[in-house]
Amino acid sequence: MLRLLRTRFVPVAVDQHIHRRLQDAEGKLFAKVLRQAGQGLDGGSQGVFCFTPDGTLLTFQNVAATEPVLRLLHGALRKFDPASAEPVAALPADVKSPLPEPPPGGLIVDVTSKVLGGYEGTEKQFWQQSLGRDHLWIRKDESEALAQGKFPVSLQHRLARYHLVDNTRGEPPMWESEEVRQVELTVMNGQVRGKVHLETPRGDRGYQAEILGSLEVKDGKVEGLNLVAKGQFWGEGTFTRNAPKGKFPFAVALRLAASDCAACQVPPQAARLGAQDYLR
Repeated sequence: MLRLLRTRFVPVAVDQHIHRRLQDAEGKLFAKVLRQAGQGLDGGSQGVFCFTPDGTLLTFQNVAATEPVLRLLHGALRKFDPASAEPVAALPADVKSPLPEPPPGGLIVDVTSKVLGGYEGTEKQFWQQSLGRDHLWIRKDESEALAQGKFPVSLQHRLARYHLVDNTRGEPPMWESEEVRQVELTVMNGQVRGKVHLETPRGDRGYQAEILGSLEVKDGKVEGLNLVAKGQFWGEGTFTRNAPKGKFPFAVALRLAASDCAACQVPPQAARLGAQDYLR
C-alpha cells in the first residue's frame, strides 16, 4: 500500500474539522469532494477520498484497515483517466495555513500513548499494538519557568486535561477542569516527579498515575524534556469504544520534539478549533 501511495497518488492528510469550515480555494475543493460523496459540512466528513486534481471524486469510504483501503485505491486507479484530467492552477505561494500555529518562542513536545494490558486472550487484542499520537504546546513563559526549575501550574493542567487521555482507538473526550482531582509536578536537580488523578463526577472514567521524567537545561534554555505517566485507566468515550474491561495499565510518554520536525507542526487535537483556549 505504501508503494502504491508513493508512486500513483499524491497523499494529503487534512483536519476535516478545520477544512470543512474554510471559505478559500482549499475549502471549496474539499466541499466539492464531500458533496459528491454524499457527505455534508456538518461533521460527517471523515474517511478516505480518492479524487482527481480538479476535485472529481473517484472512490470514497470511511475505512482505515489495510485491505479495504487497498481495494479503494485500486478502484480509484481503474476509474482515473490521466488524459482527461483538467489542468489546475497552483495556489498562490502566500496562502496561509488554516491550522493554528505554535506559540512564538515556545516548545513542542511529542506525545505518545499506549494501553499496556487488558486485552490479552480477547478478540480485541490487536488494540494492544495501537498507539495514540499528539503534540503538547508549551508557551514561552512556561518554557522560561521550566528553565528555572519550576513546572508551571498552567502547563500541569494543560498536560493533564488534554494529553493524559486514551486516544489509542479514536478521538477521546478531554478532561474538564473539575475532573482534574489532583495534578502535582515538581522539578529537583533535573528530575521531574509527580502524580495525577483524573476522574469524571460519575466515576465511569478516570486515570490515576505516577509521573517521572527528566529536564535538561543549558544556557538558560530547555534542551530536553522527557516524561512518562504510568498508571491505571478506566472507562471509554463515545469515539473510543472497545477499551479493556475494568481498570487497565496505561502510559503516556512525552518527549521534546526536534526543532526541524515538520510533522511536529501538526497542532494538538485540543487546539484545532481554539488555540487560545488550549494555551490559556
